[in-house]
Amino acid sequence: MTPDMLIPIISSIGWLVLCGAALASYRLHWSQMAKMALVWLAIFVGLYVAVEWFLTVQNTASALL
Repeated sequence: MTPDMLIPIISSIGWLVLCGAALASYRLHWSQMAKMALVWLAIFVGLYVAVEWFLTVQNTASALL
């Protein structure tokens, strides 16, 4: 992990906490809350992987030119 990736990781954790707090405000059953939390986690992980993949491809393409 590079120091450049520290801020995005911390901000992603902050957004997950914010989403978890919003989800907890609905006072759902544990099973519904777990499903919704997993969906939010999948969204954030998917976005993180997509951005990382884009940056890796961009760096690889610039190195080839």
